[in-house]
Amino acid sequence: MFKNLVFLTQTDTTIGFVSQNADKLTEIKQRPPHKHYIKALNSLHTLQTFTRVPNKHKNRVRRSKKTTFVMPNMHSYRVVQDKHHLLLLNRLKWAYTTSANLSTKAYDEAFAKEMTEVIIEPLQRTEKASHIYKLGKKRLKRIR
Repeated sequence: MFKNLVFLTQTDTTIGFVSQNADKLTEIKQRPPHKHYIKALNSLHTLQTFTRVPNKHKNRVRRSKKTTFVMPNMHSYRVVQDKHHLLLLNRLKWAYTTSANLSTKAYDEAFAKEMTEVIIEPLQRTEKASHIYKLGKKRLKRIR
């Protein structure tokens, strides 16, 4: 029912588009189709259905907040703990998430509201970006 909808909502880090349809997000953002989106997940159990977290990093992934991890399979995942964002994710289990703007452009509220199908209020801009780490079997590399 919700799988093909694009939501405009306050994510755990910024105002963003959320959907289980990556093709729609790519079309909206006018972004190269080969780039991956971050998968926002509602729980660690859901994360285990997509990938295996290297043993050395399991505690880090479990305890982190507002942090995205690029796994050895080169896909990005963030387990969400924000209560507002979890209201949607608990219904979807997982969703692709991205900022609500054209690729490489600044946020434009009119554009974001025009391109989405469902708007979940309230929308509040935040300045602090999430952390991104690339996990290897042994190593950890900070990307942002």
